[in-house]
Amino acid sequence: MTDPIAPFSPLVERAIEIAAEWHDGTYRKGRWTDPCVLDADGRPARVPAMAHVTAVAMTVQRTGWNDEAVAAAFLHDALEDPNGRGETLDRETLQAMVGESVVRIVEAVSEPKVDADGGWLPWRVRKEAYLASLAAGPTEAVAVSLADKLHNAYSMASSLACGIDIFTSAPGRRGLSAGAADQRWFFEAVLTESGSRDDPRLGALRDRLQAEVDRFVAQAGLG
Repeated sequence: MTDPIAPFSPLVERAIEIAAEWHDGTYRKGRWTDPCVLDADGRPARVPAMAHVTAVAMTVQRTGWNDEAVAAAFLHDALEDPNGRGETLDRETLQAMVGESVVRIVEAVSEPKVDADGGWLPWRVRKEAYLASLAAGPTEAVAVSLADKLHNAYSMASSLACGIDIFTSAPGRRGLSAGAADQRWFFEAVLTESGSRDDPRLGALRDRLQAEVDRFVAQAGLG
């Protein structure tokens, strides 16, 4: 294992390069913050997906995880999401670039999108598969998952607090694929799964995710 407080990591640097290349031209579903630039049509610029994976990776690093975990956090959507040209990244290619330890973490936090016939899987089926994969994965994957869900819950609650309907599509944003109750179920299921691991570094991640889930529940009007 590498030293998590080393001043520079070639592995993390490589992961940043790959993530920046892979997610180039892809974006978050919406935004709640004020933009610093407008697009060519004068509308608020969309938030690059790279902002999300960076937030997740910095959260993992701030809670004391090693370079493999931080690299995996930068890459946590690379196997799951296509790039801006609709291409997919296979496990073998990623493994050759960042190694088996990183890929094992990324795999554990990646959900299947389609079935054996290429049909799109229902949201609940994808999330249940994700939870099963997380349960079988390394503890570092649980850290990445908690950081990922933390950033998602924070963004969702913040958007709702600004009066943005995150569940419906509108110009410049895509509605979420599941409603508020389902989103709550998934967040709480990740928290429950994380409870099976006793690494003390997970405590701060669990606590902050729970706080953001509570804020989301309140903003969404859930009982």
